[in-house]
Amino acid sequence: MPGFEVLYQAAALCLTYPDEEFRARLPLLREAAPQLREFTDHAAVTDPVELEAHYVRVFDLKNRHSLYLSWWRDGDTRRRGLSLVRFKELYRAHGLECTGEELPDFLPAVLEFAARTGNIDPLVEHRDALEQLRSRLAEFGTPYARVLDAVCATLPPAPAGARP
Repeated sequence: MPGFEVLYQAAALCLTYPDEEFRARLPLLREAAPQLREFTDHAAVTDPVELEAHYVRVFDLKNRHSLYLSWWRDGDTRRRGLSLVRFKELYRAHGLECTGEELPDFLPAVLEFAARTGNIDPLVEHRDALEQLRSRLAEFGTPYARVLDAVCATLPPAPAGARP
């Protein structure tokens, strides 16, 4: 699905911790990805300390809103290690290396991979996880749900029988 690379990169940035660098990029994100304006407009008018605290409440306190895609399928089991290796191998096959503090299945990393390579296979493969996360974020009432709405809208429909 060509043409969504800018959206994926913008969504990746929106789903990372909203530090000062994120806030400095908000005007660019708003213009580059109109699909994310509801979220970027909210982030622009929210007090930075509250935005940071909200991010922690949403993503860091419980796995209920996990941004780690393999967690949705594998949980905290040994199978997850193999899933993480598969992500690393996919990145290497495209000339990319996983560096930094996050695991390779971290949704912003997967979105950045899709943005850089045009390969949406890991997003499609984890479509059920994205839908579950999107649904839970919407139930929680967080503007981060709009980011998942935009990403999910670019993907082919989930196969029949997939969990919502």
